[in-house]
Amino acid sequence: MTPADSPITLDQFLKTTGLVGTGGQAKIAIQEGYVTVNGELETRRRRKLAFGDVIVVDNEHRFVLTEEMIRRA
Repeated sequence: MTPADSPITLDQFLKTTGLVGTGGQAKIAIQEGYVTVNGELETRRRRKLAFGDVIVVDNEHRFVLTEEMIRRA
C-alpha cells in the first residue's frame, strides 16, 4: 500500500492511538514539532501514512504502522 492509498492520516493516527484526545490536540502536537515520521519532522497533519511508517511522538512514543492499526481507526 502506498501513502496515496492509505486510509489514515497522521492526525487520525494520533487520535486512534490515544496519544491525543481531539483533532485540535493532534494539530497542535504536529504543528509544534512533536511528531516525526520515518525520522523526519512532520508538520502536515493530513500526511497520508503507509504500512511500515515509523511514527515517533515527543521522542517517547514509537509506533510502526501496521494493517491492524488501520483496521482499528
